[in-house]
Amino acid sequence: MKMSGNTVLITGGSMGIGFAMAEYFLNEGNDVIICGRRESRLLEAQKKLPKLHIKTCDVAVEADRAALAEWVTGKFGGLNILVNNAGIQRDISFKKGIGEYKSGPSEIAINLEAPIILSGMLIPFLTGRDGAAIINVSSGLGFVPAAKMPVYSATKAALHVFTMCLRHQLKDAGIKVFEVIPPAVDTELNPEGRASRGGYKANLEPGEFVAAVMKGLSGDVFEIGYGMTEQSIKASRADLDKSFQQMNSRW
Repeated sequence: MKMSGNTVLITGGSMGIGFAMAEYFLNEGNDVIICGRRESRLLEAQKKLPKLHIKTCDVAVEADRAALAEWVTGKFGGLNILVNNAGIQRDISFKKGIGEYKSGPSEIAINLEAPIILSGMLIPFLTGRDGAAIINVSSGLGFVPAAKMPVYSATKAALHVFTMCLRHQLKDAGIKVFEVIPPAVDTELNPEGRASRGGYKANLEPGEFVAAVMKGLSGDVFEIGYGMTEQSIKASRADLDKSFQQMNSRW
């Protein structure tokens, strides 16, 4: 993938991995647009990186997705890279029935439906553009699920499958399709869950992870892991089952 001279749209780009990617792309000479649900966070990001373009958008809402697609294609004619990064993670226990699942925002809508629909909306625009790419940010939990986060894990496993299929469909359309597979990273993802586990720290900052991601993108590595997730990509089913038992035995 070419790393400069692009116009990049990053969902959930005001913090964490998305913001680190935005900063990296800007530093490499790209035009970068970020979107997110909270305008205050977008403005904070823009204050840190004044060259950023920002757009308030809740990617879980159909009207917001349509407005984003219309706005970005109308204002940024050179758009050639979509990064589907926005996501949420929740601890949900189905021992208690359906209540916890229904009590909060939908991981399915944000983590899975949004990247599927945004990709479908923008693929006709991206087709034939120089350096066109779609980058989907999944998770190591899509390979080795966390029982405490069952819906999150399921959405990321589904996003992995969708990315594989999309890559195959678009192989002759001039659009490269990448999957970025983070391990646990120290971000604001699932603060309640992290607090319940004693203020869990992964000791991996977004910038360190993103530096490895960008190296992979530049070399056309289509499934990019880091640390444990790099191992998961290559693991056998028996290895993954063993990792699942080890990770979830303490929960």
